[in-house]
Amino acid sequence: MTNRQILQAMSGLMAGMFVAILAGTVVANALPTIIADLGASQSSYTWVVTAELLAMTATVPLWGKLSDLFDKKLLLQLSLGMFVVGSLLAGFSHGVELLIFSRVVQGIGAGGLTALAQVVMAAIIPPRRLGKYAGIFGAVFAIGTVAGPLVGGVLVDTSWLGWRWCFFIGVPFALLAIALLQRTLRLPAVGRREAKIDFLGAFLIVAGVCALLIWVTLAGNEFDWASWQTAALTGAGVLLLVAAVFVEARTAEPVIPLNIFRNRTVTLTTVASLLVGVAMFGGTVFLSQYFQVSLGKSPTVAGLMSLPMILGLLVSSTVAGQVISKTGVWKRYLVAGAVIMTVGLGLLSTIDADTSFTLLSVYMAVLGIGVGMLMQNLVLAAQNDVPASELGAATSVLSFFRSMGGTIGTSVLGAILANRVASEMTKGLDAAGIPSGGDGGGESSVPDMSTLPEPVRRIVEHAYGVATADLFLIATPCALLALLTVVFIKEKPLKTTSGMERLAEEAGAATETDRTVVGS
Repeated sequence: MTNRQILQAMSGLMAGMFVAILAGTVVANALPTIIADLGASQSSYTWVVTAELLAMTATVPLWGKLSDLFDKKLLLQLSLGMFVVGSLLAGFSHGVELLIFSRVVQGIGAGGLTALAQVVMAAIIPPRRLGKYAGIFGAVFAIGTVAGPLVGGVLVDTSWLGWRWCFFIGVPFALLAIALLQRTLRLPAVGRREAKIDFLGAFLIVAGVCALLIWVTLAGNEFDWASWQTAALTGAGVLLLVAAVFVEARTAEPVIPLNIFRNRTVTLTTVASLLVGVAMFGGTVFLSQYFQVSLGKSPTVAGLMSLPMILGLLVSSTVAGQVISKTGVWKRYLVAGAVIMTVGLGLLSTIDADTSFTLLSVYMAVLGIGVGMLMQNLVLAAQNDVPASELGAATSVLSFFRSMGGTIGTSVLGAILANRVASEMTKGLDAAGIPSGGDGGGESSVPDMSTLPEPVRRIVEHAYGVATADLFLIATPCALLALLTVVFIKEKPLKTTSGMERLAEEAGAATETDRTVVGS
């Protein structure tokens, strides 16, 4: 395909990815207002974020497997349709329960977009040329990430619109993406007439993952880490996943082909993706809350404050992608990205309520540069080293473990944040001679800072500043482990044929082998 044909085919993909990114970022600065308006707690704040991540995580392998069996374009359009339904439900929510459910529906759609967009890219673009197009996706990612919080902040601060439009605004973009995909994306049919979906394996994987993720979300808030609920959820999760492995090893069309883990590159990039998810998403998802609660900024200003990290990510992913496409050398950028990401998280672990925006900008830019060099190139390394028939499975496995890492990180760090904030607030109120009404543990509601008296406001700002810094301190060792994992990935030359071309070659080779066997 020519560059023009590729760009035309990618237009719908980019619109779809923009929608998926917008779903998460447009509500980032609105969440404190949404939670306060619905009268919910810090645990609910975490659930609104986690619900989408959990649904996306659990369904990514299913979308990836389906892409190896059926029409990728139709699957993309279906996932966008589910996103539209989830967005409308979220916009009309009048209780946190319906809002969380709608985020689950959005997450299922986002899971399809996350897995399928990268699968389609690998199908039409050779790995050697993929870097520069990945840079374009990096630009879309940056625009969506920057525009989302800004648009969300403006919507929340505009009285005649409000936070509900944070969900409605993605609907026209999703409909546009569906139309563009129908018009521009042309892929050969890859469906198998005798394809069988492993429903039992899919159910066991989803149920097992959900049990473990619900445990890490609720433990420490709804019940103690050492409790019968913990034993029940972890025991059920482990048993379900063990059963899933047993089923997947014996079925003809497994959701996650276990044999791909015999590939050293896939295994190492999977582990690294999991750790990147924990470190990156688990640490940064609460930054907006820190900007608004600890630094006292408005939703719009909080959106602007995230620009340094996004610009760092945009520049590093674009430049690294162009250089990789030109030289064919990629491992050094993985290692450099992991090192820089670790340093960025370490620097962010020193912040508090009095940190200047200049220092904060530098720290966030460092983190963005590291993530931009690392995240997309992990997918490139894995896609380059698997047969074309397993591109969907390999890509979805990486997305699955990265999303699972993000969900685990968000859940665990959210529980730590809630308890740390409650402890620091109780300590500060007691020191100031103000009745705290608490025992220093558990969780507290997200405060409306505009209604607090000055002494209490300062105590709350300090509590959220200290707690947020602790999250980055906990995330730093995960980034260091990701660095150690990346070091052991073996660099291999990037292939110069696309996934469709490789699939045709593999099919031709298989046919030739069959003829040889018959002839002999």
